[in-house]
Amino acid sequence: MNTKLTTILPRSLISTLLLCATLAFAGDSHPNDSKADVWWPVRPFIGNWEGDVSGEPGNGKAERSYAFALRDQFIQVTNKSVYPPQEKNPKGEVHQDVGFISYDKAAKKFILRQFHVEGFVNQFALQSFDHEHRTFVFVSTAIENIAPGWRAREIYKFVSNDEFIETFALANPGHDFVTYSETHFHRRR
Repeated sequence: MNTKLTTILPRSLISTLLLCATLAFAGDSHPNDSKADVWWPVRPFIGNWEGDVSGEPGNGKAERSYAFALRDQFIQVTNKSVYPPQEKNPKGEVHQDVGFISYDKAAKKFILRQFHVEGFVNQFALQSFDHEHRTFVFVSTAIENIAPGWRAREIYKFVSNDEFIETFALANPGHDFVTYSETHFHRRR
């Protein structure tokens, strides 16, 4: 350490100032910072998840993974929900979809595209992100292979680093959103 500096300021004060400076630069990157990691808001999703799902198709189990793909230009989402035969759904069903999250630099927002086993293709844009409450709201901008006017919404609420709740809602033409399913995910270790 510089001896001239230590003669002017006590060593403990210098240590405190250095610690404060280090912490200031080590914090999360802010999205407005030109060097910021564009993926920082959605990085908590990366990994493998499992959980319980309930809703219109009944009760079931879900598995999901989020992983960077194509030279880290996208996040690939792979989802499978299994609903065993039950009163609400006597035949049961297996739902699968594959999706990609991209970052639209011109619009400065995340886009989620999902390709469903039933033939639907949903495109969502991130409508809001509440960093404090760790909540993401994606609203559909287009849905293929469904009657005109339908809308969809996905809300993701992180309860902790290893747990989030997804609420999927649909709105038929001229109506408000109604919850179709809710899945409570836990990170798989």
